[in-house]
Amino acid sequence: MQALQAAGNEYTVKIYKNHGAPGPLYGVKVADLKKLQKKIKKDHALALELFDTRNSDAMYLASLIADETRVTKQELDHWANNARWHLISDYAVAGLAADSPHGWQMGLKWIASDSEFVASAGWCALGGWLSRKEDEEIDYKKTEELLRHIEQNIHQSPNRVRYSMNSFVIVTGGYLPLFTQECIKMAATIGKVQVNMGNTACKVPFAPDYIKKMTANGKAPRKKKMVRC
Repeated sequence: MQALQAAGNEYTVKIYKNHGAPGPLYGVKVADLKKLQKKIKKDHALALELFDTRNSDAMYLASLIADETRVTKQELDHWANNARWHLISDYAVAGLAADSPHGWQMGLKWIASDSEFVASAGWCALGGWLSRKEDEEIDYKKTEELLRHIEQNIHQSPNRVRYSMNSFVIVTGGYLPLFTQECIKMAATIGKVQVNMGNTACKVPFAPDYIKKMTANGKAPRKKKMVRC
């Protein structure tokens, strides 16, 4: 925690708060968290301790040093239920889940949650899973069902869930050639997705354009080795 405090700065605190981060936090840039990650490498026990501090910087670092081969479903549930803003829910928690063997199962569980950030983590975990798994490991039937659900429900869903649903459409259309044209057409029908991005200049990607950029060379991007970054 002392290393995190030393690496923090008020400017980054301000940026994170503009994005909706609750306290406590030191304002450590992700690039600096990665430097600490390189020193620590994997330390699952420490990751669990850091996450439970409820300090946003520590929680994100926890996801980077957690062991995806050791993390349990119960630990992932605990993390998802204690994520209080999207950097933690959509990147830290969802990324670890997607890198673990439990990503698809946990994602399906979380998207049914009434909690905005748990549900958002679920959609991000599912998208992350699709971005790194090979065809034989993907449940195409369920993926189709998820797309239909998004098409029917995205505009009525909670704020951050709308963003994550939109991201799921982009990932599915970009990484799975079987769904590319379907996702482009569906996203065009959905139209622009409105999300309150807080006091920031961030915008919601327009899915049809984004998918076309991802597949501009006529093939899907190379699958990711790891989702966490």
